[in-house]
Amino acid sequence: MPSKARKRPRLIEVPRLVPKSKPKPAPRTASPRNQFEQAYEAIEERLVRCELQPGRYLALQELQQMVGFGRTPVHQAVSRLAADTLITVHPRRGLQVAPIDLARERVLLQLRRDMERFVIRLACERSSAMHRNQMLHLKRQLTDSRDAVTLESFNSFDRRLDRLFLGIAGEPFVENTLRPLHTIFRRIGWLYHAKTTAHSDLQGTIDAHLALLDAVANRQTDAAIAASDGLIDWVDGMFDSLEREIDPSLLDASLGDLAV
Repeated sequence: MPSKARKRPRLIEVPRLVPKSKPKPAPRTASPRNQFEQAYEAIEERLVRCELQPGRYLALQELQQMVGFGRTPVHQAVSRLAADTLITVHPRRGLQVAPIDLARERVLLQLRRDMERFVIRLACERSSAMHRNQMLHLKRQLTDSRDAVTLESFNSFDRRLDRLFLGIAGEPFVENTLRPLHTIFRRIGWLYHAKTTAHSDLQGTIDAHLALLDAVANRQTDAAIAASDGLIDWVDGMFDSLEREIDPSLLDASLGDLAV
């Protein structure tokens, strides 16, 4: 008998599994640390330009609206600024921008002189070739743009230079002490150039910074320390003009409330 032909098994078509597309990652948001640093810098800039007038009282919520950050980063920034003696926290009264005491700040300038010498010496000793290239780049930038430099752009440059030297020195204790001193004297410079007569010219302070950059970039320690001292002397010379010309209410806004 002829054998029956075997039936071929039916092929069942299995639908291809299409891999699901990976979910798109959520947009990155600034880390809490970054938000704190950004809030601190935003407030610090307003202190330097006296948009936050010395002596002014304000609430934390006002500060939040002013800089555009939430309660936590602004509260952290205020805590640091209070430790820096730039803001005073008054229980049940809110915050006060610390008034400017010219006599105190002139004394603090001598502290800054000694600490800057220490940082500049370390920067000369510890700078790498990359650091020195950064300094020479900053020097070229300042030289090429010196005729068009504004007070705001110069303060931005000055902040970058301070951070560079402190980063090279690599000593957190010194950084935490010098940081508020830099803010204090950046504000003194703003008052001098913006609020006293015939002192809008930035060429003298530009020359002092160029001399400092050149000496540190070339690792000439003695010349760098001398240039740093020259810069401090330049700042010290501002105080006489400020004491003669500045309206006291610019140093302490609360004095305006006493005016009749």
